[in-house]
Amino acid sequence: MYKIMIVEDDQTITDVLGRQLERWGYAVCVPDDFAQIDQEFLRKEPDLVLMDISLPYYDGYHWCEEIRRCSHTPIIFISSAGEDMNQVMALHMGADDFIAKPFSMEVLIAKIQAVLRRAYAFGGDKNVLRAGGAVLNLTEASLSFGSGRLELSKNEFKILQILMEHPGSPVSRDALIEKLWETESFIDDNTLTVNVTRLRRKLDEIGLPGFIKTRKGLGYLVEEAR
Repeated sequence: MYKIMIVEDDQTITDVLGRQLERWGYAVCVPDDFAQIDQEFLRKEPDLVLMDISLPYYDGYHWCEEIRRCSHTPIIFISSAGEDMNQVMALHMGADDFIAKPFSMEVLIAKIQAVLRRAYAFGGDKNVLRAGGAVLNLTEASLSFGSGRLELSKNEFKILQILMEHPGSPVSRDALIEKLWETESFIDDNTLTVNVTRLRRKLDEIGLPGFIKTRKGLGYLVEEAR
């Protein structure tokens, strides 16, 4: 099931879109904090983003550009500002399509289906992630590199999944901690360090020393696929 993130500050529009998308079989998520759409994107991991232009704090162009720094996830703009210049600007910032409000749900669904087909149908198996020569099997929670193969614990799998979904871009420690331990309880920062250290040792054993890199002040990252 594909997950769609609706970045729209009009709650009525968000509710209507959400209900309609769920009726078509999509999972739906919305940001909790419009001041940190890029971090919300990393935490919620959508397969497609519906983005309005007029938003609190920063406009949709800004957030489209920020998301493009770490992901190729499809972005469709939905906006009442449908002038040609706005559409050109959206595409220039990395959007995949633009739909002017008001629009029919049939047109929106057709656009979403077309963009998802282009992004995923011919882009390889959605059940695997590739980065730095390694292949993460999302179904089996295992990592392969050459002839080597690792069975991963729950936390090890989550760490690699998050990093390999954003190859070449650092993911902050706070984002990793929140994703791994989705709880309001305090989690000792050292707990993440211990998990990463243990995982790095296992990666060394199958010929992947330095696969997880530390970027001081930014977080962890893995190399892009090769």
